[in-house]
Parts: sequence; C-alpha cells; structure tokens
Amino acid sequence: MSAEPDGPEDRLRRLTTIWSRAVFPVTSTSLTRPEFEERLLPLARRLSRALLARAFDAAEGEAAGAALVDAHCTAPEALSRTLDCLDAYLVLYCGEGGDQEDLRARCSRLQHAMAAGFARALRERALAEQEAIAQAALRAQGVVAQALHASEARFRAVFEGAAIGIGIADLEGNVLQVNGALLRMFGGSEQGLRSRNVQDWTHTEDAPQVWRLYEELVRGEREHYHVEKAFYRPDGTVLWTNLTVSLLRDADGNPQYQLALMEDTTERRLLNLRLRYEATHDALTGLPNRTLFFERLEKALNAGEGRRFGLCYLDLDGFKTINDSLGHAAGDRLLVEVADRLQACATAPGEMVARLGGDEFVALTTGTGTRHEADELAARIMNALVAPIRIEGRELTVRGSIGVVEGPVGERSAAEVLRSADITMYRAKSAGGNRFELADPEADARTITRHGLTTALPAALERGEFFIEYQPLVHLGDGSVRGAEALVRWLHPQHGIIGPDRFIPLAEHTGLIVPLGRWVMEQSVRQAREWRELHPAGSAGPLRINVNLSPCQLHHPHLVQDTVEILDEMGVRPDALCLEVTESALIGADDDLLKPLRRLAEMGVDIALDDFGTGYSNLANLRRLPVSVLKLDRSFTQGMQQFPADPVDLKIVEGIVSLAHSLGLAVTVEGVETGAQAEQLRLLGCDTAQGWYYARPGPPERLHELALADATG
Repeated sequence: MSAEPDGPEDRLRRLTTIWSRAVFPVTSTSLTRPEFEERLLPLARRLSRALLARAFDAAEGEAAGAALVDAHCTAPEALSRTLDCLDAYLVLYCGEGGDQEDLRARCSRLQHAMAAGFARALRERALAEQEAIAQAALRAQGVVAQALHASEARFRAVFEGAAIGIGIADLEGNVLQVNGALLRMFGGSEQGLRSRNVQDWTHTEDAPQVWRLYEELVRGEREHYHVEKAFYRPDGTVLWTNLTVSLLRDADGNPQYQLALMEDTTERRLLNLRLRYEATHDALTGLPNRTLFFERLEKALNAGEGRRFGLCYLDLDGFKTINDSLGHAAGDRLLVEVADRLQACATAPGEMVARLGGDEFVALTTGTGTRHEADELAARIMNALVAPIRIEGRELTVRGSIGVVEGPVGERSAAEVLRSADITMYRAKSAGGNRFELADPEADARTITRHGLTTALPAALERGEFFIEYQPLVHLGDGSVRGAEALVRWLHPQHGIIGPDRFIPLAEHTGLIVPLGRWVMEQSVRQAREWRELHPAGSAGPLRINVNLSPCQLHHPHLVQDTVEILDEMGVRPDALCLEVTESALIGADDDLLKPLRRLAEMGVDIALDDFGTGYSNLANLRRLPVSVLKLDRSFTQGMQQFPADPVDLKIVEGIVSLAHSLGLAVTVEGVETGAQAEQLRLLGCDTAQGWYYARPGPPERLHELALADATG
C-alpha cells in the first residue's frame, strides 16, 4: 500500500524544521535546535494562516518579523535566511490547492511585511539598549563625584562591552574616547578616530536639521537628539547609522561632554532599498510597476502652473492567443521584448515607461509642450512594434491599441487620467486595433455613464425601478384595439426615465436580461389577465399582450418552462401571449434554437417575427420558422407618410403582405404616424398596426380606455 499523504500539520512541521536548520547557526540562543524549532512552529503556523486568509493582512507578517527579534534572531543573516526559506518553501508546503500565482504574490508581500516588522522590532530594541546605556552613562557620571573608582569601573564595562558604537567628545567636537564597537563600524584605528572633530563628519545626504540640532545641544539648549545620519569610512564607503547624541553635564549642571550612541543600519538600509525596488518594479520586465507609475503620475499632475502631461496607454492585441497557443513562457519573453522596445522609445527627459500588469503598458511624458509630444510618442511606440519578434523559432507580429490623453496638469486626478486613457484604448481596440486614438471627453462621459448604468442594473431590478408602458395594436380593418406591445422602461434615480435602447444591450451583455425578461413577462401576462377580465367577450376578441424576447433569452434553457409557469400562475391561456423575436436573431438558426419556439407555438403562444426585412434572411426560411405574425419594419412604410406614397415602398409592402398571407401569417406594421399612412396600409391588406398615430406607449389604464371607447363606439 502507498503511504498516507502528509497532512497540513506534517507539512508545517517540515517547513519549520528547514527554517530552524537554516537560522539556528546564526542565532545567539541558549536553546537547543529542537527547542528552537518548537519556538518557530507558532510563527510558521501564523504565516501559513496569513498566506491562505481570504483578505491579506500585512500585520501578520510584521508580527512574525518582530517575533524573530524576540527569539534573538537579530543578525541580518538570520533575516536573509528566513526570507530565502519562506520564498522557497512557504507556498510549497502551505499553499496546496490554491492559486499558485496568487499565493506566490501573497508570499512575496508576507516577506516584505516580515522584513519591515523585523527592522522595526530590531530598531526598537536597539533604541531601548541605547536608552539603557545612556541612562547607565548618566548614572555613572553622577556617581563620579562620590565614588570615582567604582563608577569608572562600571562605566568602562558598559562602554567597552556595548554592542553599539559609543563615542565621547568635548563641546568643541574633539573626539575623546571611542569603544571597540565604534572602531569596528568605521574600520579605522582608535588614534585615527580620536584625531577627528565631530564637525568634520559631514555627508552630502545629511538632513538640514542635523547640524542645527547639534549646535543647540552643545549650547546646552537641548539634552539630546536622535537622527538618521551617514558617515564616510576611511576607505570611502558609506556607513548609515541611527545616531543618538546626549549632553553630559557636570555636578553643577553645566554642559561638559557630548555622548554619541550609534547603531549600524547600513545592511538594513540596503535591504529596505532592495525591498523598495522590488515593490515598485515589475519582476519580469524590470520596468516601473503600477505603484511607481502612479507616484510619478501624481507628482506630474501636481507640478507647477503651465506644465502639461501626455499619457499613452498600450494594450497588446491578441496577446491571449499567444499565451494559449505557445504557452506563458513564450508570452513572457514577448513581453520582455516589447518592454525593451518601449523603453527605447521613451528616453527624452520627462518620459518614462511602466508595465501596469498583463500586456498593459503606459508611457508618460511631461513638460511645457506635450500637446504634440504625446502623439509623437504614440507614433514611435506603434513603429517600434512593427518589426516581428522571434520567439521559439517563430516570427510573431505584434499589434497594439493605444489610448492617448494629453492636457494641462492640475485639472484631473491620476485615477481620472488613467481611466480616460483606458477608455480611449478600448475605443481604439473596438475600431480594429493596431492604432492609437486621442481621448474624447464626450466619449469618456458616455462610456462612464454606460458603465454606471451597467453596475446599477442588478440593484435596479431588486429595488423595482423598472416599469412597463403599453402601445396598442390596432386592427386596420375595423380600428379596434386588439392588444398591446409591452415596452419596459427604467426610472433611474439620477438619469430619470431611460429607454430600452440604452439599457437592454447592457442587460444582454451582463446576463441580467434573463431575470429582467422574466419579470417583464410576468408583469405583462398579469396585465393581460386584467384586460381580459375587463373585456371578456368583445366583438373584436380578447386583448393580447406582445412581449419582446432577446437573443439571450432564446438560448436560455428554461424559456419554455418559465413561460408555462407564468401562464399557469396567472391563469391565462397561451393565446393571450405573443412573443416577438427579431429577424436578425433567427438568421442561420438551427433546430436546437428553434425547438423551444416550436414548443411554445404548439402550446398556442403566437410567435411574431419582429423588424422583418432588416435581417437579410432567406424568405424561404419563413416556411421552417414557427411564426404566425410578421412585424414589418418601419423603414418600409416611411415613404407612405408623404403624398403621393413612394411607389417602390408600395410594391415591396404589397409583395410582403401577399407572401405572408399565402403562408398563413398575419402582418403587423410598426411606426404608423399619419392617417394617410394607415389607410394606405389597410388597402394593401395589412392586418394590424401600431404607432403614434393611434397612441404613444403609456400606462395600462390608457389601453383600457381605448378598448372601452372601441367597444362603446
């Protein structure tokens, strides 16, 4: 039999064992290695939980870093070995079953947080030691007057045994004493250090307040100060320190000496710089990443008056195809080559290129005359992508779409600028790609409004913001109202009433059209029941409701079931419902798509072919479609609004009506706006019509009034 697979606790133990073996040799502790391993186990468990948590919490990593310091793992090499161990094994042993790419990214962030927590805890510990030493020095100074020999022995023990550098100078800055730790930090001789004056230790990166604080201290105006300061070593290298300088007074309280305590932070600073670089640069291409780009963009947008900026937002066309066909490794090499070409395009002062993620890049140019420079930069980028890129023996043609935003600084935020560039880039992609487009504020506003409507659609349905208006269907022979078409509207809290031409495409794109369509059918069938109760047996027959079906609803597997349930629930016969399907939705329809329509038609539901004449379908297909009504598009009848009517339109409509009637189909005409038009359509044999000539879409009460007027008239 095969061995049982390791459980999570076993894998956690294995990670802890590897970690303890790596760190124990560089840790000053009285524990044995197994005891030290048990102390690391809770930290490993904490990091494992943070790796798999739903929401990333940097505090967990920082706490683990601080716990390392508490465990006496204070050597820089201990942190380095810890980070290497976690980078290699944390995801391997604790990330089973998760998204490996996401877990690797989270592991990297945990390492950064752990390094930050380690550095902060180490600094706090050093400061505590510095304070203790400073207090000891002050106590020793006070005891000199009472017991010189005893205090000198104590002070010397602290002075020489301290792990941090200590130096004593007079008020003129002459160095009097230094301990061994300070000598090791500077790498020189004691005589060399004691020959120096404190004021000779200036550095180009000294903060402005460093020497002001020093002057205040030697004048007796302050007791101590703490700064970060760099020093030049005798060999020319730089030593970075956390420097605390305290004033020592004599028995009478007069300033006498200055005591300097120095903690070497050079390695920690280099680590922080490396972590900062990794946090602000893309690991694959070496370009600045989204974080650094936003910092530069915000700085550029907050520059002085008269400055301008230009931004080019690039997205590669068809990059997913390359990843899917050649693999992600080939895709990565392609991105590296593209990054190199983009970097070569932005070499002028004020220009930079960054990778936002995936196959998205941005190029930024700043200055006083970027109005044409942004266009030129976009053109250079397009030219740089022309030459094929050779990957794995294949020459790949690279195409890209670019959105260009240019303007004066100070008018928009970084997020607004990037959003405009993103919108413009997608406009270029929609126009065929391999081109760049300039930002258009009006197009941006339309896209933003469209996005806002898209995100508001689900909540709008839940809050009942939709309502239905009904446009009557009139029989051309006797002028009676035979039914109505249900037209859904959206009463938006900010935009007012929105027509279906604006939100139906959004609902289809998001899939909300299915629940919305079902709601429309429920409300409409309920209304049809109420109408039939009010007009049970008029000479013109019971009123019928027409409901539009979108292509998405046609493909939904529960269309027939939902329709049957709604009719049964409302107690309405199928012949009270007519479902309208656009001709374009049925072009090339196969039997699977037509099957639900046939089932509904067999039940007695009428199927109307809407917008007939606009879908360029084969007329022979009418015989195989389960339709009973043709709705003639208004474009065929517009020529009848004038007198005399367009003879071509008359011939076309006459032919369609003749064809429909020969196939046993009724003909409904849309967009009737004049009496002459209605009369002409009646003479041509059309059955029913709708349009503003009869009534605009309105509430259900209006249709009841029209039907009642017909019945009593």
